[in-house]
Amino acid sequence: MNRVVEVPLWILVLIVGFAAFAALERVLVPSVRWFFRRRMEKVVAQVNTRLDRPIEPFKLARRHDMIQRVIYDPKVAEAIAEHARTEGVPENVAFEAARRYAKEIVPSFSASIYFGIAMRLSRWLSRTLYRVRLGHFDEAAIEAIDKDATVIFVMNHRSNMDYVLVTYLAAERSALSYAVGEWAQVWPLKHLIRAMGAYFIRRKSRNPLYRRVLARYVQLATAGGVTQAVFPEGGLSLDGTV
Repeated sequence: MNRVVEVPLWILVLIVGFAAFAALERVLVPSVRWFFRRRMEKVVAQVNTRLDRPIEPFKLARRHDMIQRVIYDPKVAEAIAEHARTEGVPENVAFEAARRYAKEIVPSFSASIYFGIAMRLSRWLSRTLYRVRLGHFDEAAIEAIDKDATVIFVMNHRSNMDYVLVTYLAAERSALSYAVGEWAQVWPLKHLIRAMGAYFIRRKSRNPLYRRVLARYVQLATAGGVTQAVFPEGGLSLDGTV
């Protein structure tokens, strides 16, 4: 018990390093997470005082929690079982496929990025590139909407600038959530888009499991009061026709 054990210096450094990392992860990391969580809550509280449609708790949930909620949803579970039967794979393999889809779809909303960066950038771009004017605005109709209802903006779509314009125009009323295609899944754009509360979709996918995971996320978000922005026309062309 009292014998001296000799170890190479590099092993000792590794042991001390791993021990320090473990201590840091257990003590400091939770504190840092708490700090940023509290900071985000303060930002949201300030923003909600001037929004007609306050940011709902669903939008503020941790991304991990939202992913878990989606993949353990009963309807997704049914789709997982059906996928396993159809494809002839174990259910755990189908479950992991559903998890991958959920990770790809579910956003990670940041109020600081949305209202601190995206809103300012959209305002600057909109005013720089266009002369923005509101032709008609029915204030009474908007005020009459039930405060507990989920608002869905339905708009024409002619270019990717539409996202920027609508974000700018709706900035004083609500934080919007968009569906974004595969074109935006490039670094670092995809991280910025997720932080703005947008979710990625595979436009041409006909995979039933993927479509069920996507559908359940959108349904849960809408039921949770997340304001949606929808461009029903979908495709674009060089001459403006769809």
